[in-house]
Amino acid sequence: MIHSLFLVNSSGDIFLEKHWKSVVSRSVCDYFFEAQERASEPENVPPVIPTPHHYLISVLRHRIYFVAVIQSEVPPLFVIEFLHRVVDTFQDYFGVCTEAAIKDNVVVVYELLEEMLDNGFPLATESNILKELIKPPTILRTVVNTITGSTNVGEQLPTGQLSVVPWRRTGVKYTNNEAYFDVVEEIDAIIDKSGSTITAEIQGVIDACVKLSGMPDLTLSFMNPRLLDDVSFHPCVRFKRWEAERILSFIPPDGNFRLLSYHVSSQNLVAIPVYVKHNITFREGSSQGRFELTLGPKQTMGKAVESVLVSSQLPRGVLNVNLNPSQGTYTFDPVTKLLSWDVGKINPQKLPSLKGSMSLQAGASKPDENPTINIQFKIQQMAISGLKVNRLDMYGEKYKPFKGIKYMTKAGKFQVRT
Repeated sequence: MIHSLFLVNSSGDIFLEKHWKSVVSRSVCDYFFEAQERASEPENVPPVIPTPHHYLISVLRHRIYFVAVIQSEVPPLFVIEFLHRVVDTFQDYFGVCTEAAIKDNVVVVYELLEEMLDNGFPLATESNILKELIKPPTILRTVVNTITGSTNVGEQLPTGQLSVVPWRRTGVKYTNNEAYFDVVEEIDAIIDKSGSTITAEIQGVIDACVKLSGMPDLTLSFMNPRLLDDVSFHPCVRFKRWEAERILSFIPPDGNFRLLSYHVSSQNLVAIPVYVKHNITFREGSSQGRFELTLGPKQTMGKAVESVLVSSQLPRGVLNVNLNPSQGTYTFDPVTKLLSWDVGKINPQKLPSLKGSMSLQAGASKPDENPTINIQFKIQQMAISGLKVNRLDMYGEKYKPFKGIKYMTKAGKFQVRT
């Protein structure tokens, strides 16, 4: 299925390659580099690129392109999902998935890729199973391996590979039995200059950290499961039960895993958690422009909007800005014309504002269009879609576990047009 894998950094250099069958020449990536040059943004490179003898399927994560080379037709989403699994595994093993981390742990990287893909077909992609096969790198283990010439590969086959529950190892024991679930939603929206919503959608995930002894069987139910219209499950979820009763029933993997990811589209009237009042004006023939911006919370059910960061790409004609923030700090780069305002937490009683003037090039014509405003924010203990977990029950084991559920909303691509 997957013939080769190339890792390409932001400079366009191939810094790692792995081949499962015969070696594919690096020159096949020239088609990818051509598509990269044509793309206006790094993330706009087409995920599937046909070449005379191959298909190139890629994902961009942490400023690294993971480019898979395919010789026969396969479902592209199958390959894309596998590439995302590779990135998540690297992140789990090394803490971060960067070029430096991959180069520092290149032996473990090749060992992982060898186990995750067998002759081009996915084999072991569960993190907890892989950790039984290949021990995560530590400083002590690296020193010992260097001196003795040994590797991180385990001596025995993981117990889970031999059972009917391949994602969970057998004989798990904990003194504290705990199960935590994080409901994290990312809202993407475009708001026009009058404050109306052009598009809005939510990408959500439920991440779990389950440390339970034995072989627990969990059921998770929601107050309003009909909100979830486009759902992708971890293989442990019993899909038929979900279809019939809208209840998640599963034997969980041991440790951290993503239980499900979902998508709430704009048909379901997505709530917009912040609003922006703006007045950005450029006068014809004048060397001065006016910049006024005020932020406020909206539909947040009393929850605080935190970690707010506002950025805007100002027109080329702007030489400098002289602004006065009511809270936080701002920076302006006169070369790239990028204005950034670190707001912090929004106080509903005293809304944050940024007001002042812009200096323009003398004699330059008025900019064709006003700048767009990009906003980053977080809202703790709230899922903006309204999704709520009703209850979590456990069967198959006698002990009573400690359970916790946390919600968070954050901004994805949240853009306001002025």
